[in-house]
Amino acid sequence: MTLRLGAWIYFLSVTVLASQPSAPSPLPAPLRELIWGQLNFLHTTDTHGWHAGHLQDADWGDYVSFTQRMREKADEKGVDLLLIDTGDRIEGNGLYDASEPKGIYTTEIFKEQDLDVICSGNHELYKQNSSENEYLKTVPYFRSTYLASNLDIYDPGTGERVPLAPRYRKFTTKNQGIRVLAFGFLYDFTGNWNNTVVQPVEQTIEETWFKEAIRDREVDLFLVTGHVAVRSKEYAAIFKAIREVQWDTPIQFFGGHTHIRDYTKYDSKSYALESGRYLETVGFMSIDGIGADGKRELVTLSSPTFERRYIDNNLFSFHHHTGLNSTTFPTDHGKSVSRMIFDARKELKLDSVFGCAPIDLWTNRVPYPNEQSIFTWLKNEVLPNVTTDSSTTDRAKLVIINTGAMRFDIFKGPFTRDTTFIVSPFTSGFRRIKDVPYKFASKLLSILNHEGQILEEIAPELSSWRLTTPEQTAILKDVLVDEYKYGQHHGQALLGTPNLTPGYTTTDDGGDEGDDTLHSPITFYRVPNCIESEVDFPNSGRDPETVDLVFLEFVQAWVLIALNLLGLEYKIADTEVFMEGQDFTTMMAHWVEENWKAYC
Repeated sequence: MTLRLGAWIYFLSVTVLASQPSAPSPLPAPLRELIWGQLNFLHTTDTHGWHAGHLQDADWGDYVSFTQRMREKADEKGVDLLLIDTGDRIEGNGLYDASEPKGIYTTEIFKEQDLDVICSGNHELYKQNSSENEYLKTVPYFRSTYLASNLDIYDPGTGERVPLAPRYRKFTTKNQGIRVLAFGFLYDFTGNWNNTVVQPVEQTIEETWFKEAIRDREVDLFLVTGHVAVRSKEYAAIFKAIREVQWDTPIQFFGGHTHIRDYTKYDSKSYALESGRYLETVGFMSIDGIGADGKRELVTLSSPTFERRYIDNNLFSFHHHTGLNSTTFPTDHGKSVSRMIFDARKELKLDSVFGCAPIDLWTNRVPYPNEQSIFTWLKNEVLPNVTTDSSTTDRAKLVIINTGAMRFDIFKGPFTRDTTFIVSPFTSGFRRIKDVPYKFASKLLSILNHEGQILEEIAPELSSWRLTTPEQTAILKDVLVDEYKYGQHHGQALLGTPNLTPGYTTTDDGGDEGDDTLHSPITFYRVPNCIESEVDFPNSGRDPETVDLVFLEFVQAWVLIALNLLGLEYKIADTEVFMEGQDFTTMMAHWVEENWKAYC
């Protein structure tokens, strides 16, 4: 494995224990073993800047140590191990979002990992600077391992439209000699900045280069990576295209984007794995039966076997799966990466406390409305406060935000600078349309929450799933847990119940034994696309004749189309900046400072 020079410089200057200093000791829990094959994979996706872990899990340095130890183990077994990352490495944590420019620390920290295939997510493309950072820094570093099968960029130097990275890669594994043909796709994303071009997948697979590539008979495995849900029309199209010309060659897909653990079967020789979010999960995948005679005479068996595990990202799991302990597990390289993370967090003052949350506030663990719903808190407490001032108190306002603006829960206790970016990493400010008749404005929320199909028929790029949390694209109904059965009633364990901590309990096409750690399940409630707060309404209780319609900039396109459906001809020119110079994330942090200091 290639060790990274930057991390070695850190290690030579100072040594550090693996994981962040504030992380508690890992808790023991019942574990399932990893089932190794001839070809094995470790997979991360949607890490969103969580390279410090959750300050209670392993950090990126521990993952570097884990991958090195797992590669050593693979070499001992005479099998192969490949490392995959499928994008959305940015936006969602102070380690990325708090720096100026954004990502100056995480770009270098992420590069300390040796990857065999890497691709872009949609978050790398929302802004011009982040997409150019991929093109000018990340792609050159990873070279041929960074793949962009359907993604182009306008070169910032020449203005020429060019592939962000190579379209595909063919390589041979070192121990088993397995010939792999790899791709790196992005789903049919339309919200990118205009310096990039995402070509729809169904168009890409009709191009000559792709058709020629998949006809290569000197291939033992097709490896399709992508920031794509594993149950999607895009992957279905790619699978169909490959199967039409290679009916018997195994295909392994790795996906992302929906922030869930998932595993799906396309046929007996083709499976797909998605490995969660926020560095909570490391996906493990193995394939056995690809070849039987070593490097030169590989013969695909009629029924290769596929196995998966979702590894909880903590030191207890890492120690167990490597057969090592706190003394023998850490590598010099991994410890130096942990030090890079620690120094970056210190420089960014991420542990600075704004206030202390008096209760837990959940995105999806309680229904909306509920006193412990983060969205009820926003509607009743935050939005009425941050969207009013002395110059606007005489104007009734309907304030609308999308639930997808909130990406994580708030836990009782310190609310830090890091928490601000974890909960809401986006830079959207508010916009306003003045004097909208209330009888029409009052119907807007219902359209945004219940008429998504109609809005999409008018503007196909405005899919309603983009308004809410990513998990809801895959979790289509509430998941309810019997608290008495699992001993979670009011936080007390019941007699006779298994001593399991709440966590991921995944059921997928492989059954219900994919998680490496046994947990009790967690309730999940779906939430609406958007919520609305009435601000500065008349004290009389009467409805106002008109309101100022205030909304996050992100939802403007949906709002304008919905108003048009109501018969109101508003255009972008009719909107204006509201609370100029402030974004929602900063406004929320100010509210915490003013209202939660007393709870510390």
